[in-house]
Amino acid sequence: MKITVIGTGYVGLVTGTCLAEMGNDVLCLDLDASKIKVLNDGGIPIHEPGLLDMVLRNKAAKRLGFTTSIEESVAFGELQFIAVGTPPDEDGSADLQYVLSAARNIGKYMTGYKVVIDKSTVPVGTADKVRETIAAELAARGVEQEFAVVSNPEFLKEGAAVEDFMRPDRIVIGADDQRAITAMRDLYAPFIRNHDRVIVMDVRSAELTKYAANAMLATRISFMNELANLADKLGADIEQIRVGIGSDPRIGFHFLYPGCGYGGSCFPKDVQALISTADENGIGLKVLRSVEDANDDQKHVLLNKIRSRFGSDLRGMTFALWGLAFKPNTDDMRAASSRVVIEGLWEMGAVVRAYDPVAMNEARRIYGNDDRLVYADSPSGAVAGADALVIVTEWKEFRAPNFDAIKLALKHPVIFDGRNLYSPEQLRKKDFEYFAIGRR
Repeated sequence: MKITVIGTGYVGLVTGTCLAEMGNDVLCLDLDASKIKVLNDGGIPIHEPGLLDMVLRNKAAKRLGFTTSIEESVAFGELQFIAVGTPPDEDGSADLQYVLSAARNIGKYMTGYKVVIDKSTVPVGTADKVRETIAAELAARGVEQEFAVVSNPEFLKEGAAVEDFMRPDRIVIGADDQRAITAMRDLYAPFIRNHDRVIVMDVRSAELTKYAANAMLATRISFMNELANLADKLGADIEQIRVGIGSDPRIGFHFLYPGCGYGGSCFPKDVQALISTADENGIGLKVLRSVEDANDDQKHVLLNKIRSRFGSDLRGMTFALWGLAFKPNTDDMRAASSRVVIEGLWEMGAVVRAYDPVAMNEARRIYGNDDRLVYADSPSGAVAGADALVIVTEWKEFRAPNFDAIKLALKHPVIFDGRNLYSPEQLRKKDFEYFAIGRR
């Protein structure tokens, strides 16, 4: 199949590359010439495990190409994936200007039947707007041309996006056009050979499904974070509680790990957008508002523990920070808890010496050369001479450190662990002060 993917961010680049991997001919469009240059020069503009090798392999096979030409991209594929950003507007609603601009360009240049697929996370009713936008452009040209609009939400986790796409647990297709449904089933057939995982539904239900999924996961995280805070006060251990409730098959173990708050490009934005959509329709989503409030508060939990231990005046002190990305296996720092911790420590007068395996350049892009943030080249370099260690991201290389070396390197044997990586008993035996989230 010949496929156009509009947008080369996480969703667009992963989608285009994985579809090319299955033998399709894919052309990816981006109006950011610097991104296309990076891709044509043999790099990728994001960090995603396994993606670069797949991009290079499919480029070499001439199944995957990149362009800045809108006219070329519209002409190329019968299937046109829209995978552009939908950043939050000032009121929290999703900004659809890039989605509708893509639709406008398709209507302006299309000359044959097209299936236009909303891959971006978009509010309910966006497919109708895309359809109206394309129809208006065709009418302005005086052209009658068949096309279909499909909602095909992505369920990709940053850091595991390639695996998620290649081995999906479900593929949601929102459509009312049988020709388009057949095309989508044909497209995804190679990904689901052992059993059918395609779920066909109406367009609006498909659009809401993506938001509902992320909102549910965010709710589980905030719920466990609040329970962990209560466990702190009661002298209970949230890890034992997690095992106790996760053993119930109705609950399960996924997304029951408490920490210092969720971040990234999806959960915060999608929760806000769903709340905004509900407000527009006169429905108050009280639970989701509480989820958002709880998460905002949770990002300050580590700062509160630091303040309780060292006070509010941290001038002359340096804190080692392990982890900058909002989660492992990505360099994404959007809405990351690390940013709240860094800026909170600055407000109290401290210097931060940080290390992250892949997000250092992203931190430099955000904070520049601020002398209050020192970039270490290793975990041990971050702790050398620091007053205490703060852990924000659960990278694997942080899970089994040399505690004896850390103790010698720190001025105070104090660890603030925002991801509950270690055993409190083990740290006590080594004479550390260990402040975790809900651990006894």
